[in-house]
Amino acid sequence: MNQYDLEGQVAVITGGAQGIGRAVAERMIASGARVALWDMDHSLAEKTAHELGENARAYGVDVRDLNEVAKQAAQVIQDWGQIDVLVASAGIAGPNAPVIDYDPKAWNDVMEINLTGVFNCCKSVLPYMVERGYGRVVNVASIAGKEGNPNAGPYAASKAGVIGLTKTLGKEHAGQDIAVNCVTPATAKTRILDQLTPEFIDYMLSKIPRGRFLEVSEAASMITWLCTKDNSFTTASVFDLSGGRATY
Repeated sequence: MNQYDLEGQVAVITGGAQGIGRAVAERMIASGARVALWDMDHSLAEKTAHELGENARAYGVDVRDLNEVAKQAAQVIQDWGQIDVLVASAGIAGPNAPVIDYDPKAWNDVMEINLTGVFNCCKSVLPYMVERGYGRVVNVASIAGKEGNPNAGPYAASKAGVIGLTKTLGKEHAGQDIAVNCVTPATAKTRILDQLTPEFIDYMLSKIPRGRFLEVSEAASMITWLCTKDNSFTTASVFDLSGGRATY
């Protein structure tokens, strides 16, 4: 396994209790960082933090609530004195249905977590990075945000929004040694698959030239590198983790 240098840094990871978020936390701890696991499921985040050891702490955070997100960002500063890295990976898939049949409440649920949640986290954490003149942000979008998926309209739209927001933030902070990038994974082997129909899972797998789903460790490797000082030039950019599916 390649070694990255995050010695002495503090990372906030949303959705950090499981899936890609947990894999990123493991890789960052191995790279010398301390990690704040933000997750709506506080008990699961505490269990994960216990398993990861003394360099992980759990915070119960609903990313839909800007006041709560801002409060927890301030708490991390109080606990550890700094925030160098933000990885926004919290997200939900939502139900599968054509747009014309989609439940408006389900649409709002997906948008509030996947897109507004990223806005809330960036809005709350970036000021601390601006103050210190350094930071790295990686927002987890999706290949669906570039190509769309039938019967997953709000998910695709929310992830397209994350891409646009990332490009905006990267440009806004480019002169401050703050890199803001996003990744666009194809489907990974996480619990998000539990929210999808078997037919939809088969459809997504058929679109991946590699012929398999993404491993969370593969996502963690790219995301962790993007959060290092070695990533000193690239910002406002999109990094594919699509197994060859991406067409642009």
